[in-house]
Amino acid sequence: MVVIVVFDDVTLLDVSGAAEVFTEANRFGADYRIKVASVDGDDVRTSVGIRLGVTDSIGSIASADTVLVAGSDEFPARAIDPELVEAVRSLAGRTRRLGSICTGSFILAQAGLLTGRRATTHWHNVRSLARAFPDVTVEPDAIFVRDGDVYTSAGISAGIDLALALVEQDHGTDLVRDVARWLVVYLKRAGGQSQFSALIEAHPPPQSALRVVTEAITADPGGNHSVRSLATRAALSTRQLTRLFRAELGTTPADYVERVRVDVARAALDAGRTVTEAARLAGFGSTETLRRVFVTHLGVPPKAYRDRFRTAIST
Repeated sequence: MVVIVVFDDVTLLDVSGAAEVFTEANRFGADYRIKVASVDGDDVRTSVGIRLGVTDSIGSIASADTVLVAGSDEFPARAIDPELVEAVRSLAGRTRRLGSICTGSFILAQAGLLTGRRATTHWHNVRSLARAFPDVTVEPDAIFVRDGDVYTSAGISAGIDLALALVEQDHGTDLVRDVARWLVVYLKRAGGQSQFSALIEAHPPPQSALRVVTEAITADPGGNHSVRSLATRAALSTRQLTRLFRAELGTTPADYVERVRVDVARAALDAGRTVTEAARLAGFGSTETLRRVFVTHLGVPPKAYRDRFRTAIST
């Protein structure tokens, strides 16, 4: 039996995507029974406003083969209901394997079920998870992470990837390949979730000495942005500059420059520019340098990224 834990404002695709994988697996010979459980057994309101039918209360589940805790866009900004946390903690002792989809990882972490484990969540929230739960090793680029019998997945549609992996674990590659083909999804997508993320999210405080530096990098990504030249611009020593980057942005000056250049190159590729043009506009010395940096940061080469994200409309 597969139990999907839900609550008000749960992300609908977290629930329906994973449920559909297990349901379609039954078409090809599996025998999954799917339960949707809330704390009190009442139906819940989803992220899109649709009411979702609940089959059971969490406390009434005597045992389960698999428990998946869905997420919500409301997390981590919204406090998690303590009754939900306690119910999930209790249910974890009555299942063979436990997993979360998207920000459902915050519920597992709050329940102490990720302590000492590796985990992931939606790319937008990986830093929040790492800060809030320092005893969890957060893997920011993973589509999903398995640590023993506990699984966590990245944002929203990654729940489909996780469900496919669980079906493959149960029934083998041939059956899960049929499921993926039927659902018209990749059995294993190339690259990690960083290819979907914004590399530069943090910005220095308004009065920070780094403001003049980061604005100069953004205005001219291909310019000379050595640590020495940036320190001179900010009227700081190189040591002070590096310390300030670490404290306010959580990175080094060189890494920040590289990430800005990657974002510029991505924007150029999104706009239909060639790889050569993107390398020039972003300030990379060659297409080979761009390819190497893309693979390092995004897990895919620039041409594959361009083909994947340039447009949804065939021309």
